[in-house]
Amino acid sequence: MRPVERLFVRPEPRRTVREMVTGLLSSVERKNGWWLAEQAGHRGPDAMQRLLTTAVWDHHEAWDGVRTLIADRLGHPDGVLIVDETGFLKKGASSVGVQRQYTGTAGRIENSQVAVFLTYASPRGRALVDRRLYLPRASWCEDPERRAAAGVPDHVAFATKPELAQQMVGAALDAGMPARWVTGDEVYGANTAFRAFLRQRGVGYVLAVGCDTRVTLSTGRHRVDRVVANLPAHCWQRYSAGQGAKGPRDYDWAWVALADDSADRWLLVRRSPATGELAYYLAWAPTPQPLRTLVRVAGRRWAIEETFQAGKGQVGLDHYQVRGWTPWHRFVTLAMLALAFLAVLATNTNNDQGHPDSDHPDSPSPPPYLPDRRRPIPLTLAELRHLLAHLVITPMLDVAHLLRWSAWRRGHQARARYCHYRRRLVKGLSDRWCNWS
Repeated sequence: MRPVERLFVRPEPRRTVREMVTGLLSSVERKNGWWLAEQAGHRGPDAMQRLLTTAVWDHHEAWDGVRTLIADRLGHPDGVLIVDETGFLKKGASSVGVQRQYTGTAGRIENSQVAVFLTYASPRGRALVDRRLYLPRASWCEDPERRAAAGVPDHVAFATKPELAQQMVGAALDAGMPARWVTGDEVYGANTAFRAFLRQRGVGYVLAVGCDTRVTLSTGRHRVDRVVANLPAHCWQRYSAGQGAKGPRDYDWAWVALADDSADRWLLVRRSPATGELAYYLAWAPTPQPLRTLVRVAGRRWAIEETFQAGKGQVGLDHYQVRGWTPWHRFVTLAMLALAFLAVLATNTNNDQGHPDSDHPDSPSPPPYLPDRRRPIPLTLAELRHLLAHLVITPMLDVAHLLRWSAWRRGHQARARYCHYRRRLVKGLSDRWCNWS
């Protein structure tokens, strides 16, 4: 609670914010004001609602404290900043930024809010470090009455998602967040201004682009899919994009050096061994880098999906029932604090148990191996929150029973992981034997 408690002069809101963050870490079913107030033993939701609406505290300073906590505890010189947006499904038309728009959360056009987030990933862990709520131009930015009703500040103007990402990356770098790389999907990779901004800041990037993107080679301008279609077979190399729950995420990779007059340095291509599906990336770094480094950075993009899943599933990132600009930012900031606490706790605990994070962006692909099926997997954020909720927040009477179930779950997951790795390893060896024969 150190990043935020200092912002409260009066003891009542200081106690309430501690109870809210504790509730976000608890096992309560819905983590909105009513449920959190009940969890804290309040007679009604007034204190929780007042904390998010009218209480005097600066959520920008609280967010600075969260970012500093992540930089101090998870910071690493080879850290990667990852940008992506996520949706929050909503009913009605009063929630700030809501309209019918496409969101990947639903996979279709729905009535929702959309926010752009920034995740920091390093060998020490990963956590959300920044957020920007996307305000549609016509339905919100150009509607003064609607803005006033939701409490949107006058200085907030329309900004595209890449512009919001640029603001967050710039703020993180200005604050001294240790990061050498930025990665993101096609929304950000296709934006030339965003890529130019990263080159100006001297930060390397591996950004996804569409198949119709044009790149400059010594022979002229070409679509990336046409360039890849002419690559000979020996250009493809197999590397792991990181460790998954069912084994290494192995893909075939190829890269093409772009012309000297091109703003970008490389075209990187990923091919699925199973389906042949292709994905394209534009990459740049201040100094030449090996292919395996670009592969690892591209593989880090999955970290933001994991933080979204953990944020919504463990600390109620999408459980809020607030409509205004300030309450939204306050709730999301406190949820980010709870998630950062779990990430730091997981890193410390697993390192103490001999489970360091080996998924380093500059490390070579590990050789095929089978994990020890007798050794439980590292503590996940979900398992840590479960233990924290029942051991600290609402202690159970039979602690031994709780710990037995924790050991059983992790042991079962270790056996399942062993079987997945074994099946993939056997299949890989069989494929190699067939090719050799």
